[in-house]
Amino acid sequence: TRSLAVFFVWLFGFSWTAILQTFLRPRLKCIDGELCLITGAGGALGRLFALEFAKEGAHLVLWDCNAAANEQTARLVRELGVRVHTYTVDLSKRQSIYETANRVRTEVGHVSILVNNAGVVAGRRLLDCPDELLERTLLVNCHALFWMTKAFLPRMKEQNHGHIVTVASALGLFSTACVEDYCASKFGAVGFHESLTHELIAEDLNGIKTTLVCPYIVDTGMFAGCEIRKELRSIIPPLEPLYTVQQSMKAILAEQQMICIPRLMYIPFLARALLPWEANVATYRFMGGDKCMLPFIKNIEMKTSNGHTKLC
Repeated sequence: TRSLAVFFVWLFGFSWTAILQTFLRPRLKCIDGELCLITGAGGALGRLFALEFAKEGAHLVLWDCNAAANEQTARLVRELGVRVHTYTVDLSKRQSIYETANRVRTEVGHVSILVNNAGVVAGRRLLDCPDELLERTLLVNCHALFWMTKAFLPRMKEQNHGHIVTVASALGLFSTACVEDYCASKFGAVGFHESLTHELIAEDLNGIKTTLVCPYIVDTGMFAGCEIRKELRSIIPPLEPLYTVQQSMKAILAEQQMICIPRLMYIPFLARALLPWEANVATYRFMGGDKCMLPFIKNIEMKTSNGHTKLC
């Protein structure tokens, strides 16, 4: 029928546009003067995001549960001449988020760019992991996205202007063994982000953009010890934090809906959907995915026994 033909033409057009945007240099938007809130700003990625947004002229609101690390990020940002405000927030507590969001609106203004970057992992085998650590991973990595969005999206809707960035993970697109809490939380983050994006499109709020960031393992120490098959480590090494953030920033400023870093991560994402389960398992085991997290978990266990584990 004619309507079906129009649909396929429309589908092809959007697909081709997306491919071109991926490989060609798109026009980047100006965010000078925008108010950007970054969670997990005291960590490696959060600090780099803060510096990159500052270079683009955005004013910053930095959230982290580690006040000292957050202030260190703020000092680096202020050296660039950018206005910055810091808040100590426990993202696992809904009330803490809502109360701090009210303070931000009163003391600073209305957030127009929200970067949900904070993330944690328990680093324990499922049956050995205390329930409170499992819950914390889900609260920080997934539930907090709901609360952050409910706190700051209403004003974006009023103005039909804003940008919501979800820093998820490649492990939100396909899974691996022994990090059930992290994979579940990141799958939830991806699902939340996609559903929210569909809602904004359905409401014709084309002034509110969303970007989903799905990086491979980033060399921040969060997954220290994680190793895939030896022969493949040079092909898929852990990502440099600065490279990860710079690629993410390009996608954000280009208003790209989703980015996998590196692009090679699109392959297992597509394979998971297209290949039989058995074929995916065989590939996964060949790459060493079934055992890659065991050295990481052993590192966490050693730190725990030495009293070095941090909750925040």
